[in-house]
Amino acid sequence: MTEENRIYITHLKVTDVPWHRLTTAYGRGTEFPAHLTVLEQMCDLASVKKSLYELTTNMEHQSTLWHATPFAMVFLSRILAKGLAESSRNPTAHFLAGELLDFFACILQCFHDGDEMEHAAPLPRFSDLLKEEYLWSEEYDEEEDEMRYEEDEIFPDDLFYSFYYYSWAAVKAYQDALEQVPAEFAQPAAAVLELL
Repeated sequence: MTEENRIYITHLKVTDVPWHRLTTAYGRGTEFPAHLTVLEQMCDLASVKKSLYELTTNMEHQSTLWHATPFAMVFLSRILAKGLAESSRNPTAHFLAGELLDFFACILQCFHDGDEMEHAAPLPRFSDLLKEEYLWSEEYDEEEDEMRYEEDEIFPDDLFYSFYYYSWAAVKAYQDALEQVPAEFAQPAAAVLELL
């Protein structure tokens, strides 16, 4: 991973991302910032479970990753680091850290499965994923989106592979948080590290 991409990942803000123009398994990422906020606060277990479900089911479906996935992985990597740090004194953080480690293993396995197949090179910069030509319409129109999905090439090959590559890169940028985990998370963290 280039230094430019590492800096982009570590400095990206939720507000820098046009979530409403990024595809997910079931639509657009419009609600992602609200769900990420719930996870980041780690207050109410029921709310955390609901937001985690909404995010994970929209980020990965049958080993397919989406345009919103690498961006969400940036923030989930930060949330995981916080959850691991607070896990001994916050039961919700403890729960979330365990769930995220399992989900990260799933995402990284998707990357490896895709990487083993013939694929285009990723876009040179993570920020290239937000070029205007790759973003979907400003206004959400379900019918229009469905028609776009019926086109032969919904996503150019380099863009599609970038969903996988930059999801991996988002976790890689926060690898140090996975190398110093509380003992009870050692096994799932090791499984994630093995996939990096």
